[in-house]
Amino acid sequence: MPATESAPTPQRVAVVGAGMVGLATAWFLQERGVQVTVLDRKGVAAGASWGNAGWLTPGITTPLPEPAVLRYGLRAVLSPSSPVYVPPRADARLLRFLVGFTRHSTAAKWRDAMRAYIPMNRRAFQAFDTLTAGGVASMTNEAKSFIAAYRTEAERSVLLDELAHIHSAGQEIEFDVLTGAEAREVEPSLSDNIGAAIRLHGQRFVNPGEYVHALADSVVARGASLVTGADVVDIRDEGAGVRVVTSDGADERYDAAVLATGTWLGQLGRRFGIRTVVQAGRGYSFSVKMEHVPSGPVYFPAQRVACTPLGDRLRVAGMMEFRSAEAPLDRRRVLAIAEAARPLLRGADLDARIDEWVGSRPCTPDGLPLIGETRSPRVFAAGGHGMWGITLGPLTGELLAEQITTGRRPVELQPFSPLR
Repeated sequence: MPATESAPTPQRVAVVGAGMVGLATAWFLQERGVQVTVLDRKGVAAGASWGNAGWLTPGITTPLPEPAVLRYGLRAVLSPSSPVYVPPRADARLLRFLVGFTRHSTAAKWRDAMRAYIPMNRRAFQAFDTLTAGGVASMTNEAKSFIAAYRTEAERSVLLDELAHIHSAGQEIEFDVLTGAEAREVEPSLSDNIGAAIRLHGQRFVNPGEYVHALADSVVARGASLVTGADVVDIRDEGAGVRVVTSDGADERYDAAVLATGTWLGQLGRRFGIRTVVQAGRGYSFSVKMEHVPSGPVYFPAQRVACTPLGDRLRVAGMMEFRSAEAPLDRRRVLAIAEAARPLLRGADLDARIDEWVGSRPCTPDGLPLIGETRSPRVFAAGGHGMWGITLGPLTGELLAEQITTGRRPVELQPFSPLR
């Protein structure tokens, strides 16, 4: 609904969540003249934003539920060393998510969801460029090489098929098909076990923790309040505004609020009509020294292991683990990543790992984020991006800020209603 006298453009907005999505929304709200307060129960980039691979890959941003997921048997997903892991003690909420996820893992559902992503993917880099032009002091890095590496040509056929599907859905991405020897010429850190590869063009990467902290610094420098250690336990729509209450008794009134709490989106969003399960899809990472740090990201799709150069080290990330967001780091998963990468990387000191980390990607059963107005015209959702919160976070913030301040939902957000 457009802003009217009964629903004026909000002047003061609370953004709950200081990850990429929440801070980008705050930044773009500031661009539109809104006074912003950002609240987070822990701190900046304390959730999925810190330790992920940091890829900016709109060319391969696709729905997580896909037909290939159904090829994992029950025995595989119950193994802690599997790339996709579901602990055997699944609760009712997780079971509901898995049933929905499986229902959406069909070719037809994938095509529908892919069509929803394409308009976002086309504009993703523009939003990063706007942040850079606006003074965010952390650059995106052009991926001069972005290698997806395989042991065999048969393994490679899976990604080639996916790229064909991406192309048929209407999204363009340039790539080269390489032999193992050609891949090693481009990236000497690949071992002799690599027999086939694909080199993707036109993608970027960032150090995600560094980038999100730079974004937070910019938001604060532009006049926002950033309150860490603020556990928001209640949001109430009072008709003319919203009241935001924290666990320590703080009680503040705003014109509107944005829920950008990642995996915890449903806790505050349920009363505002959000019924979609947002499940923690936990990913792991660590950093290692390399004899030769790759010049760009390296991906081992068959093993679900993603590697990103960060300074003089390589961040090694991977796995999808559907379990409680609050569960402790499972060292078996770290070891599984290390052992999967060991025969594929040359000169990686995988036994001298630092910065071991687990974070929870907020996943939805249909693989689409929840962005936009809830049942309350003063409460908005921004989350559920799965693995793509870094890639699509800035554009999500830009489009949501437009909706909040104009009352009109941008066409790109049509498929992502939080009330679907």
